Amino acid sequence: VQKELLKNTRYRCGVGELMKLTCCLCVIEACPDKEAGLQPWNPGHRETHRVTIGHGRKVVLTSSATVHSIEIVDGGKLVIADTSRPIVLRTKHILIGNNGALLIGSPDCPYKGNLTISLYGSDVPHSYFGRKYIGVGTGGTLEIHGEKKLAWTFLNRTLHPGENNDNNYHFERGWGNRGIIVHVVDPKTSEVLHSDRFDTYRSKDESRRLAQYVEAVEDGMILAMVVNDEGSNNLEDLARKALMKLGSQQFHQLGFRCGTSLCFVCVCVCVCVCVCAFSPQSLGICQEQKLHMVRPHASITIDTHSNTSILELADDTSSWKPGDTLVVASTDYSMHQAEEFQILPCPACTPFQVKVQGKPSYLHMGEEVDGVDMRAEVGLLTQNILIRGEMEPRCYGTEACKFFNFDTFGGHLKHGFKAVHIQGVELMHMGQQSMGHYPVHFHMNGDVDEQGGYNPPTYVQGLSIHHSFSRCVTVHGSNGLLVKDVVGYDALGHCFFTEDGPEERNTFEHCLGLLVRAGTLLPSDRNSRMCRHITDGAFPGYVANPRQDCSATSTFWMANPNNNLINCAAAGSEETGFWFIFHHVPTGPSEGMYSPGYTEHTPMGVFRNNRAHSNYRAGMILDNGVKTTQANEKDKRPFLSLVGARYGPHQDSDPLKPRVPALIHHFVAYKNQDHGAWLRGGDVFADNGIGLTLASGGTFPDDDGSKQEVKNSLFVGESENRGTPFPDNQNWGPGGQDLNGRSLPRGVNFPIRGMQIYDGPINVQNCTFRKYVALDGRHTSAIGFRLNNSWQSCPNNNVSDIMFDDITSRVFFGEPGPWFNKMQMDGDKTTVFHDVDGSVSEYPGAFLVKEDNWLLRHPDCIDVPDWRAAICSGHYAQIYVQIRHPANLNMKMVKDEYPDRPLILEGALGKKRHYQQFQPVVTLAKGYTVHWDRAAPAEVIVWLINFNRDDWINVGFCYPKGTNFTIISDIHNRLTKQTRKQGVFQKMQQREKLEHSHPGWGYYYWEEETGLLFLKVKAHNDKADLAFCSVKGCERIKINAFIPKGSGPSDCMAEAYPAHAQMPIVDVPMPQKRPANQLVRNAFSSMWWFIKELVDRPSLTLTVSILPAGLKRPLPGGQAGGVQHSPLQLQEGLCLCRGVCHTKL
Repeated sequence: VQKELLKNTRYRCGVGELMKLTCCLCVIEACPDKEAGLQPWNPGHRETHRVTIGHGRKVVLTSSATVHSIEIVDGGKLVIADTSRPIVLRTKHILIGNNGALLIGSPDCPYKGNLTISLYGSDVPHSYFGRKYIGVGTGGTLEIHGEKKLAWTFLNRTLHPGENNDNNYHFERGWGNRGIIVHVVDPKTSEVLHSDRFDTYRSKDESRRLAQYVEAVEDGMILAMVVNDEGSNNLEDLARKALMKLGSQQFHQLGFRCGTSLCFVCVCVCVCVCVCAFSPQSLGICQEQKLHMVRPHASITIDTHSNTSILELADDTSSWKPGDTLVVASTDYSMHQAEEFQILPCPACTPFQVKVQGKPSYLHMGEEVDGVDMRAEVGLLTQNILIRGEMEPRCYGTEACKFFNFDTFGGHLKHGFKAVHIQGVELMHMGQQSMGHYPVHFHMNGDVDEQGGYNPPTYVQGLSIHHSFSRCVTVHGSNGLLVKDVVGYDALGHCFFTEDGPEERNTFEHCLGLLVRAGTLLPSDRNSRMCRHITDGAFPGYVANPRQDCSATSTFWMANPNNNLINCAAAGSEETGFWFIFHHVPTGPSEGMYSPGYTEHTPMGVFRNNRAHSNYRAGMILDNGVKTTQANEKDKRPFLSLVGARYGPHQDSDPLKPRVPALIHHFVAYKNQDHGAWLRGGDVFADNGIGLTLASGGTFPDDDGSKQEVKNSLFVGESENRGTPFPDNQNWGPGGQDLNGRSLPRGVNFPIRGMQIYDGPINVQNCTFRKYVALDGRHTSAIGFRLNNSWQSCPNNNVSDIMFDDITSRVFFGEPGPWFNKMQMDGDKTTVFHDVDGSVSEYPGAFLVKEDNWLLRHPDCIDVPDWRAAICSGHYAQIYVQIRHPANLNMKMVKDEYPDRPLILEGALGKKRHYQQFQPVVTLAKGYTVHWDRAAPAEVIVWLINFNRDDWINVGFCYPKGTNFTIISDIHNRLTKQTRKQGVFQKMQQREKLEHSHPGWGYYYWEEETGLLFLKVKAHNDKADLAFCSVKGCERIKINAFIPKGSGPSDCMAEAYPAHAQMPIVDVPMPQKRPANQLVRNAFSSMWWFIKELVDRPSLTLTVSILPAGLKRPLPGGQAGGVQHSPLQLQEGLCLCRGVCHTKL
């Protein structure tokens, strides 16, 4: 028995226990290829050989083979022998049918040899699996377990372009190192033999010491010098002559803080003067270069000339072997700066180092920058088991050839199985530009974990999927799958893809995706060119709008929010890193699996410790849906085009039950060209075009009000990650505090903003903004607003405990010009936020409003011209004015206190809609008049938004003489879509009677001589803190006007004023300015202080959460907290540079 066990098992024993069969510490695991009863199988090489393994036959392949196809059915089993000789199995397809099995290694006996399964040619397609596939049918088993290798890690030392980090030397100094800095370098070994600094600004003795030092340098050595700050003041002729003797022809011209830099082949970068000499015979090798000197900064780099590089890595890479291929992710805006390297033998390397062939062409960060972890991901592309598609030299026979000049018909894996576990496999040239054929595809498998009876649960892990022709891992109609330690690189279409909407409880853990390009399959996969040319499924006459209908290629595409993403990295896609999208109803084969609107209300799964960079559109988007109806005359767009959607998670996905938080923990976003994140419902945002944008949960009135929070976070405008210049890069220019060249997100004049306020209400608390520096022709601000915004701005937007470090503008409200355009859209004019503690304006409790919005101003407001803002005080709310018949009007609103300063609104919805909506912010307890640029609308509905009980304003609406009215009040329930009539307004003969309004009815006054219909707009019900409307619903006043035909424009300004003009009154006194000693400045002036704070905190979480209306948050000591309304929270995190996140949740 022991001999049989020894033959059929491998032993894993503790030290001192090796090969002791009776030792309890030994783990004895059977290996598939050692199973008793297996028959050796060596079919040879014959492309016409169709193989069927069935009727209980069990075989082991021990050598390379070529066959037409393999089918394993009816108890058949194919095992691949683990031998020292490489095995290559070529076949057109492998079909694992009912009760069939393909086994390659096992979880505790991983395959150690080298195996390649090569899928070639084409054949008559299978009705379900297609062609060129490994297919697992119902009842089939696929077990593939290769060597366990580290999937990916981080670069722990920065790679500079052209440098190899192999015995390199880099020296850098700034303030506090004045004078001439000297290095003596051995030209043979590149070793720095000696270095010193001579303060020839302060002392002549230092000048003499320099001359003696230079004379003592041995002939043939490299002498490298830089001048930092100033070195000429006491530089005597003795020293100058000593240097000129070495061959310097310019050093004698050194003047006070010269702006000239002489950089030589032996010196990389310097700020003032460099001198280099090998020997008297080695002169004339230096090159002069002009640099703009902003502050003292000197550096010397010595680079050896071998075509290899040493990568310093964060994790033990002992499992990586010479010959393996790695990919190093871009850490700049362009995903195309990812680079591949092959590992070389390196006996001297530590387990945290690898030596690779070649030098980097781009800068790859390997460190934290300004408090932000910008280290490049380094992914392994090579595994000892390779499944690949054999490719033709060029594209052929498909529509995809219009867009690709290479063959896109790779192999694919598709599962509908009894058991599937795949680990340690490389998949190359897999996937096809046709529906349903992907490198790894779980298709309509239902629950594949314990809930579905799978033990162990189904998983794929340790996969390297690269140069894929369609996606990476597709989860379709399957739940509970574990996708772990998977690297997806250079793929067409969404990489990690959930398909139809019902996919839930799947976990993507420690997955890396990078260089994700557009594909042709779905509208969301396509780029602009594909979107215009592929119109299959569109209604005749369809004209594509690519940025709205298509252009959504994403690394992680989540069609249901109830999936888990943990420790994942989206390191470069053509559009977006993480995109949560919503299917209002399930589509495709999943049709009918859930009720309409289910996913829009489904609570979010775990989203923790993820990062996104080098994406074009955004690091993350939580917004939008797909069109779930076929094209028709009314909506000509193709099926599954992008459409609008709103996310509001509720308990049990039931909108009638309480809302629940959607949490985003520790999300890092940097170097995304447009947004760090756009969320409808955070964390670390650096060097994004826009850092963070938060917005309301949806289009009013379907949204009940929400709050999004950003807490304890750091925003960095322009980090020290400057990127790499390359030819024809139009997004390269001056930036940062030193105005040196750097890569830019959108262009040299793009207005960089840290926190972009949009909609609301939002709460920004205890955040620091650093390095937001404006340039000539470029506005930059820590806090800003969405550009060209037609939508609302909520007066409940608030900020507190804000700190600033190295910025030129705390806030900027915009002005006409590039990117801002004419500033004529409604949202551009109504921006506002509440400075709760005065940490922005220095006036605690003040509001910041746009400087020319006189609906919100009073005489004591303080103008801040640089911000295009005014600091004011007051009580503010909103009215939404909806109009019909006609809807294409402009509305003019005038505050009685400032009749010469009207606010003209064009409407939020465009002029072609059947109704229009205006959303002004108003000062409460004031009087206003409303006018139109044409005849007044026949229907006006006034919604009271953010009105607390008993809040009011007086409004006079302009109508033509001879108009008659029917006016009612009602309450609209957004959930049930039901409206309950409250009462009818009665006409009064005296305007003073308007003060006697009641909850059930009200009064109106028609002043026909001026054409003004006066109403008192008053809230009669309580409102929860952050809801838009009252607890009973949205209080409204509906005006139906019967207007004489042929009436002209309803503009009553000339008649209304000065008759109804009022003296400006300050109802809420301006707060006292905050004392200077209470202002917190330069809170993050030391990165080490900040890092220490992170280390010292017992629990660090950066959280984006949507808290429901009415959810009580517990306070310390177990007491119930106040009511919180649907907040999006970013807590305890870092926010990075060049970005604004757009969040509408």
